Amino acid sequence: LHARYVLNLLHETRKHLKQLPNISHVSTCYSEEVTVCGDLHGQLDDLFLIFYKNGLPSPSKSYVFNGDFVDRGKQSLEILIILFTFLLIYPKEVHLNRGNHEDHMVNLRYWFCAGLSVMSRVHGKKILRMFQNVF
Repeated sequence: LHARYVLNLLHETRKHLKQLPNISHVSTCYSEEVTVCGDLHGQLDDLFLIFYKNGLPSPSKSYVFNGDFVDRGKQSLEILIILFTFLLIYPKEVHLNRGNHEDHMVNLRYWFCAGLSVMSRVHGKKILRMFQNVF
């Protein structure tokens, strides 16, 4: 994915998140399910397994992702792109809670910051700043 599309996605995600309150209340009727998961830590296969077993987010399938999307695994960027895209497509059905790994100091200690710099040498720093802004 070209850097300009990643930056556009981050801009739209930030704009959407700024409109939300700090605390989200998620409720559903008894006949509906909400899938709650967390600690993906850059493991894209885990996200695909969750979607395979529970279905993709949709108006009838809500998800709450409880942070720690990045670091440790090598596919943190891909996970964020997928989660942010679903957040924008289904804003009432997809909820993202920030974890401690969505913090700049933790990103510096683990793989996320270095990984972005390697993946996008030209725009890596700009993308990283935008991710930190979204977090």
